[in-house]
Amino acid sequence: MDTVQQPDSGAPASNPEAKEATGAPKATTPDTPEFSKEQYLSWYEQMQLMRKFEEKAGQLYGQQKIKGFCHLYIGQEACVAGAVSALTKDDKWITAYRDHAHPLALGTSPNAIMAELFAKETGCSKGKGGSMHMFDKEVNFMGGHGIVGAQVPMGAGIAFAEKYNKTGNLCICYMGDGAVRQGALHEAFNMAMLWKLPVIFVIENNGYAMGTSVQRTSNVTELYKLGLSYDMPSEPVNAMNVEDVHEAVARAAERARAGEGPTLLEFKTYRYKGHSMSDPAKYRTKEELEDFRSRDTIEAVRHTILTHNMASEEELNAIDERIKGQVQESVDFAENSAFPDPEELYRDVYVEEDYPFIRE
Repeated sequence: MDTVQQPDSGAPASNPEAKEATGAPKATTPDTPEFSKEQYLSWYEQMQLMRKFEEKAGQLYGQQKIKGFCHLYIGQEACVAGAVSALTKDDKWITAYRDHAHPLALGTSPNAIMAELFAKETGCSKGKGGSMHMFDKEVNFMGGHGIVGAQVPMGAGIAFAEKYNKTGNLCICYMGDGAVRQGALHEAFNMAMLWKLPVIFVIENNGYAMGTSVQRTSNVTELYKLGLSYDMPSEPVNAMNVEDVHEAVARAAERARAGEGPTLLEFKTYRYKGHSMSDPAKYRTKEELEDFRSRDTIEAVRHTILTHNMASEEELNAIDERIKGQVQESVDFAENSAFPDPEELYRDVYVEEDYPFIRE
């Protein structure tokens, strides 16, 4: 049986039996909160929106209203929320195909994301991309990408453009733990360091490349060390803790904007669902899953908010209800939207709108 070893987060243990069986940490909270009340409430709302949206997407997939591939982000929300708060709205984002949460956190309408999952014309990719190919130029989300590792050199290229144009912005480039086996990653790392590109490379290490554990696929299991061979500043991050994510990304961003080049961050995280909706996840034990659920990043933030009287249970419940309504609104919007016209097959293929050979 595969197993993963990830760090303790200090989050509240929601399942005492799992705690006893696996050694998950008890609930802890800092004596003094590290961030403002507004920041903790923002994180809570962002991550709850990601969680509730993904849970609804999973239900709709089971009802066959969403077709094709569908990779959910449930459990990994802090990887995005902590980074958004550490960067600016002008920075660029690119990721792989587990890509619903990123645009949600950046401000893309849930309506447009749900409509894309339904393959409707009102979707953020006009219904042509589906779950794996979300894009939103308005929020600088440069897309989810279905080819494993392909986004890594593209992320470096986006960073090159930012440096060339002297914008002062950076690119944050996400990848899964399986993508680090791709040769393109090493080529991109070498060029990014050589040219000191303003890029933050993030490995979302949820322990399993599809269904195979990191321990069975690599001699190097501390994946951040891959950056050290390029003299790239590299570090592991407990990504079950949104504060740790924010601080690590902020440090990397400061280096990038100072012209010091890229950083590699290994976000040690965990997904509660399978690799995709077709994955029953039989390669891990129930105890392992419950262990990580007991460290849930959203519950940790909720615990901090309540412990330090930043909001009441009633106020947090009101946020939950508002998000529930927002998600249902996105479903209604998607249901009532039209499918793309067949002529859309021939649009957005070439920059030249009247390209003469497109139908030959």
